Amino acid sequence: MPVQGGRLKRCVSLCLWSRSPLLLLGLFSLHTQAHGNILDSMLLRASSKEAVESGKETSGSTAPASSSQRLLWCHCYHHCPEDSTNNTCRTDGYCFTMVEEEGGVPVQTAGCLGLVGSEFQCRDTGSSRQRRSLECCTDQDYCNKNLHPTLPPLKPPLYVDGKIHHMALLISVSICSIILAVIIVFCYFRYKRQESRPRYSIGLEQDETYIPPGESLKDLIEQSQSSGSGSGLPLLVQRTIAKQIQMVKQIGKGRYGEVWMGRWRGERVAVKVFFTTEEASWFRETEIYQTVLMRHENILGFIAADIKGTGSWTQLYLITDYHENGSLYDYLKSTTLDNKAMLRLAYSSVSGLCHLHTEIFGTQGKPAIAHRDLKSKNILVKRNGTCCIADLGLAVKFISDTNEVDIPPNTRVGTKRYMPPEVLDETLNRSHFQSYIMADMYSFGLILWEIARRCVSGGILEEYQLPYHELVPTDPSYEDMREVVCIKRLRPSFPNRWTSDECLRQMGKLMTECWAHNPASRLTALRVKKTLAKMSESQDIKL
Repeated sequence: MPVQGGRLKRCVSLCLWSRSPLLLLGLFSLHTQAHGNILDSMLLRASSKEAVESGKETSGSTAPASSSQRLLWCHCYHHCPEDSTNNTCRTDGYCFTMVEEEGGVPVQTAGCLGLVGSEFQCRDTGSSRQRRSLECCTDQDYCNKNLHPTLPPLKPPLYVDGKIHHMALLISVSICSIILAVIIVFCYFRYKRQESRPRYSIGLEQDETYIPPGESLKDLIEQSQSSGSGSGLPLLVQRTIAKQIQMVKQIGKGRYGEVWMGRWRGERVAVKVFFTTEEASWFRETEIYQTVLMRHENILGFIAADIKGTGSWTQLYLITDYHENGSLYDYLKSTTLDNKAMLRLAYSSVSGLCHLHTEIFGTQGKPAIAHRDLKSKNILVKRNGTCCIADLGLAVKFISDTNEVDIPPNTRVGTKRYMPPEVLDETLNRSHFQSYIMADMYSFGLILWEIARRCVSGGILEEYQLPYHELVPTDPSYEDMREVVCIKRLRPSFPNRWTSDECLRQMGKLMTECWAHNPASRLTALRVKKTLAKMSESQDIKL
C-alpha cells in the first residue's frame, strides 16, 4: 500500500509539470489582451516579491544560493506600487519607460516589469488606434532614467478627408453635366438640321442647261418619242428633272419603299423612293420602263429615274405620272360602278396587260414582258376612269433572239393571294415564257372578280373584298393558299344576282376562263380584250 501511494503521487506531479507550460501560455494570452492590467499586475507582483524577500531577511532564515536572485532598482512614475518610496520600485525583471498619446498629448510613465512576460511587453509598439513607445533596460539600477522613448510617426490616414471627397464629387458631377449638355445641344442642332430639309431631298439645283424654260413634261416626252429611240427621256434630262423635283407629301408605302407626291415646275408627279435593300427591284423596274416602245396609255407613264448618294446612305428614285385616284384597290373600296364604268376599268386594264405581253418586231422592237405581280394595288385609276398598270419591279422579259427568259431563278415572288396554282405547287416551267403569261392571266381573272362585285345591278351590290377573303386569313401563307387553290381547287364565289344580269353573267364566264386550273386552258390578254370590246358594243358602250 505505501508503494502504491508513492507511485500515485509521482504520477500527479508529472501531470502537473507536463501541463504547466499550457497554463502559462493561457495566462500570457490573457495578459496581452489588456496591457494596462498586465503592467499593474506585474508591478504588484514585483512589490510582493520585495515584501517576501524582506520578510525572509528579517526572520533570519537562510535560503539556498539559487533562490537569492539579484533584484533591480527602477525609477517609477505614474506606475508605482502602493508600497514604493521616493518613486522607486524593485523587480526581478526589467525597468521600463513608456510614452503614449492621450488626447493628442504625449504622457510618459516609468516603472518595473516582472520577469514573467516582460520580454513580450518590451516589444510592445502600440496599436493602430493608439500611438505608444516602450523601452526596457536591465544593465544597472535606475537605468530607465536614461531612457527617452519617442512616439512613432503618424501613419497616413486610411480615409480621405470628407471635404476632399465632397470636392472631388462636385468636380466629377460638374464635368459630367457639362459633357452631357454639350452632347444634347449637338444632337438637337443635328436633328433640327435634318428636319429643316425634306426627308428625301432630291435637291433644288436649278440647272436649266438641258431643259428650256416653259417646257412641260408632256412636251418633253412627246419630243423624245418622235425624235429619240422611244425608250424614254435622255438620261441627262432625267437627272435634271430629278434634281428639280420638290417633295410635297407621302401618299403610300409598300414592301419596296414609299411613294411621295412631288412637283416639277408646277406639275404634280409621283416619286417612288426605294429602300436601299431593294436596289435590284429599282434597277429592274427602271430597265423595264425604259424598254423601247414601252410607253402606252394603259401603262404608268415613266418620267425619270435617279440615284443620289448622300455619303451616309443612297436614295433611289423612280419618277412617274401622278394619278390622284390612287390604286384600283382604293378606288373600288370607295366607288360604286355601273356597267359602263366596270367595262371601262376592265378593258383599259387588259389593254395595258396585252401591250406588256405582246412582242413588237422591228429594228427597234419591244420584247414580250410578263408582270408577275398583278393585283388591284398595282393598277392605278386615271381621272377619266381608265386604268394603267404599274409596279414592274418583278417583271420578266422574253429575249426571242436567244429564246431565253430574262428572270431571276426564284419563282416564288409576287403576292401570295394572287399566285396561280402552278406557282403555289412549284410546277411552273421557268424556262417557258408562256408560263409567266398564263400566270398573269390567272391574277387578272381575280381582278375582274373584284371589279364586278362593285357593279350595281337591280340596285344591289356587294361591299369590296379581296379574293378568297372568306377562305384564307388576312395575311395568308403559301400553305393556306395551296390548300384552297391547288388541293381543294376553290375559286371566289359569284353572287346570285349575276345570273339575272347579262353583262355580269358574261363577266363571270370570262373570269372563270381566266383562272382555270390548267394554264393552257386560260384565255390570253388579247382574247379577253376582244371579248370585252364585243360586250361594250352589244350594250352600246363606247370605250
